[in-house]
Amino acid sequence: MKQKERQAAPARLPDRWVILLVAVVWLALPVFLVDYTLYRITQAGVFTIAIVGMNLLIGQSGQLSIGHSAFFALGAYATALLSGDGGISVYLAVPLGGVVCFALGFLFGWPALRLGSIHLLLATWALAIATPQFLRSSYLEDWTGGVSGIYLDRPGPPFELPLSDDQWWHLVTLVALLILLPMARNLIDSRSGRALRSIRDHPKAAAAAGINLPIYKTTIFGVSALYAGIAGGLTGLLTDFVAPDTYGVFFAMILLAGAVVAGLGGVWTALFGGLMIEFLPDVAAYATAEVAFPAAAYGAILILMVYLMPEGLAGWVRRYYR
Repeated sequence: MKQKERQAAPARLPDRWVILLVAVVWLALPVFLVDYTLYRITQAGVFTIAIVGMNLLIGQSGQLSIGHSAFFALGAYATALLSGDGGISVYLAVPLGGVVCFALGFLFGWPALRLGSIHLLLATWALAIATPQFLRSSYLEDWTGGVSGIYLDRPGPPFELPLSDDQWWHLVTLVALLILLPMARNLIDSRSGRALRSIRDHPKAAAAAGINLPIYKTTIFGVSALYAGIAGGLTGLLTDFVAPDTYGVFFAMILLAGAVVAGLGGVWTALFGGLMIEFLPDVAAYATAEVAFPAAAYGAILILMVYLMPEGLAGWVRRYYR
């Protein structure tokens, strides 16, 4: 019986080959690209981390969210405060900012358990609206910098390595990807991942089977927030600056679009979602250079992607690889 189940399982490219391919390509990019282009590729990699977190929440547990820009922002501010006023190394401040977002995501997810999918969507939308207002509040201006934001001091390469700042942080982002993305894949393939999918597909049957729905749903909400918080911290360091208006509702919708295009069930295909977020506006602007309608081209390209790949890039890759 187990042999038949293994044969019936959908084919998937082994992770070790994907990891090797991503690492080789990523390490080769500094040789061929100038620093500004390399910085943008690195930023796409950071967006990938946030998209993977959304994939865990939406694709695995079925909880809808358009409020992850809030956790993205909170991770950036937590990193700035911990590395600035707190005097903590930025390499430690980024994961600690992710832990802060995990706690906040868990606390937000607990009362949200009572909400249906649409109501949870509205609650996370409200969170995305409220967070920038909260961060620019005059009551917190001594900590958050108000509307002016906070400047971060991004350290350069250690040990006098012959690398530029952009090349060094390109490598740091690769390390983050090689840690966080395999962790997400292991979670999906684990017993907890199967429990989350059973909650997504048949919540009553999952509860009858003894699965603790509140714990699983709130924990995965926290894990998803952790990924967004780490991505926010890395983005703040890459840009050397965090400001509340950067992380509004439009940014939340862009993250969701990247997750949908990448495929809500995928992990490594989220890299294409990150590249889409970073470079699709340039493609749209170039396509409409003569008529100056980049927003219309952006929307048209997204609609075309949805029609051609309704299951996202992850579903397309699985179908053709199988």
